[in-house]
Amino acid sequence: MQILVFLLDNLFFVLVFASLLRAWMNQSRLRMTEQPGRFVMALSDWLVKPLRRALPNGLRQARLDWASLAAAALLALSHALLLHLLSLIWLPGFDWLSWVWSVPAQALLFLLRTVLQGLLAMTLVYALMSWIQPFSPIGGVLARLLAPLLQPLRRRLPLVGGVDLSALVLILLLQVLLLALG
Repeated sequence: MQILVFLLDNLFFVLVFASLLRAWMNQSRLRMTEQPGRFVMALSDWLVKPLRRALPNGLRQARLDWASLAAAALLALSHALLLHLLSLIWLPGFDWLSWVWSVPAQALLFLLRTVLQGLLAMTLVYALMSWIQPFSPIGGVLARLLAPLLQPLRRRLPLVGGVDLSALVLILLLQVLLLALG
């Protein structure tokens, strides 16, 4: 059971984060023809495209990518529902009616955890790329995506020996939020 839950968690993490990253990249007006845009589209097109067609015309033309956000929400709900169904199978006497409240709550927690873990991974990659290969294309994309989170920290933190520690502080803050969420 633990192996199956582990595999489901990781599969849905990748799918949900791809949908959220797609929305964020579209919001930031980043080109989806470069990495990680192509990878994100390959992972999320199967759900985002039909949702985009199903949305009312006003939402389709909005600045916010509602189809990608809806895809992330549907995937998180599917993840929570699958975990509940697994609990029904493996735990005799499990309360059938508990899913009414716990599935949406689990889906919301999964979405929040995915956002925090995804930001943590992106910040780690950004920090490493800025030290190893500062002018790489993925570094530029990550810099644009993480700028809204790093700029407030940069305004408050002084450079230490000419080194910007804002990414490291963001990593610590995200870890604290993940601990609080857990």
